Amino acid sequence: MRETDVIILGTGAAGMAAALAAHETGAEVLLVEKWDRVGGTSAISGGVIWVADNPRMRAAGMADSRADALAYFRSLDHGDLVDETIEAFVDSGPEALAFLESIDALSVSVLPGYPDYYTDRPGAKPQGSRALDHDLFDLNHLGEWAARIYAIEEPKPLMLRETPIGGATEMVSAQVMGERMAARQCGFGQAMVARLLKACLARGIEPLLGVTAKALLRDGGRITGIEAEQNGAPLTLKARRGVIIATGGFEWDTEQRQTFLRGPVTAPASPPTATGEGLKLAMAAGAKLGNMTSAWWAPTLVAPDQPWASGEQRGQIVLIERTVPHSIMVNRKAQRFCNEAANYSALGGVFHQFDPANYDYLNLPAYLIFDAQYAARYPLGTRMPGQPIPDWVMRAETLEGLAEQLGLDAATLTETVARFNVHADEGHDPDFGRGTSAYDHFYGDRSRTGTAVTLGAIREAPFYAVEIQSGLLGTNGGPRTDGAGRILGHDGAVIPGLFGAGNAIACPTGGIYAGAGGTLGPALTFGYLAGRAAAAANA
Repeated sequence: MRETDVIILGTGAAGMAAALAAHETGAEVLLVEKWDRVGGTSAISGGVIWVADNPRMRAAGMADSRADALAYFRSLDHGDLVDETIEAFVDSGPEALAFLESIDALSVSVLPGYPDYYTDRPGAKPQGSRALDHDLFDLNHLGEWAARIYAIEEPKPLMLRETPIGGATEMVSAQVMGERMAARQCGFGQAMVARLLKACLARGIEPLLGVTAKALLRDGGRITGIEAEQNGAPLTLKARRGVIIATGGFEWDTEQRQTFLRGPVTAPASPPTATGEGLKLAMAAGAKLGNMTSAWWAPTLVAPDQPWASGEQRGQIVLIERTVPHSIMVNRKAQRFCNEAANYSALGGVFHQFDPANYDYLNLPAYLIFDAQYAARYPLGTRMPGQPIPDWVMRAETLEGLAEQLGLDAATLTETVARFNVHADEGHDPDFGRGTSAYDHFYGDRSRTGTAVTLGAIREAPFYAVEIQSGLLGTNGGPRTDGAGRILGHDGAVIPGLFGAGNAIACPTGGIYAGAGGTLGPALTFGYLAGRAAAAANA
């Protein structure tokens, strides 16, 4: 048996932030991870952090306020916001980031010009500034632990703001990329996880890997530790002050996904580490649940030749591909069904539209249709412009031939494309308003002007199609917490000794993905809050 003050389950952004906050508040901590790698979904993410009125904004003289942030969230609320937790996020987000920066656990910069996702709402910042990008990190600082970061064998030696995803119009040169690879520099979520891990290791917080939590220990009504297994052997870990659940979402657990999620999920974009252990522990402890039908929805595509190392199919979020010119998405009726350039979280909901007459989902299957102009200029998944189109992408010399391959009505597909082409040539989209918002332009072709950044006709053969699936970045439902990250029971009272953060809890922002980094901002903030609260709990 091993005993400590605070046990943290999970080594993503939320878990490591919680470990650091608890340690700096004076607690002895133990950071526990089920897998043989650290970081999980955080490590493979873009790493962007959304926090209103954050320290980098203030340093740059960019205006924001509590009132603006709360007005923005409440304008988007459909009944899933809880005042205590949304206000805790808005109020404590800047403090959490300042804390993590002060101990060298983060190094971030404003992502230039990245707008909030709903720019027409009160309190929104169309010019950006709430989204933060990570500076490069040198993996040599981690020694042997560098190899323990999830998917680190797929290096990202650049910052998000240097890519089209981050708004850059030119990519970093191959020479600079090569130099960074040789120097073992990384950006994106890899840099975030690596920096958090370095801060943990510097404080003697070495993650305990390969530990599966089986049950929470209780003494009366208080949580006092976990029963676990490590490499098949039983392991008891006692916590004098509390246990923090930061194990991520449940989207890779078939039973929980079937039980809770409201719509089809065929291709998650998260790694297969999000299997819902934390949710099971919380439910067994009598936790009150929230947001259970919700997730961070996103359209995805599956590249059959790029599975996860463990063999599961890998969904890749579709951002640029559906936003740049010479492309549209169509449904099973060969018709457009949305503004293809809309933000991915909101767009995910369009795949859940149900047709009671046919008792089926209207917009599944869906297909991205594009032409030779697109293929020459723009990326598709990991395939870069100029590289061959992968064999798993369907192609034909005519739209009629493409429709036949897809099992779509040829006349309808040609009519849909013809209508889109007329409007694209005119520079507007009367059907779905594509190109009218600042967000629509962010991922478009910035070498063009006006609505041409996203609108462009589809008329040069060959024509291509790839299936777009209903995916997600992670679930955002779980046990309810108070504003300090303390998990609540069915009666609304705090369960003594039990805390939570990240995708393992009911997200403080409900189902609202406010802007880029809309999941990591709350995760880091509530990791910080839960860590401090656990450290201060009575033993």
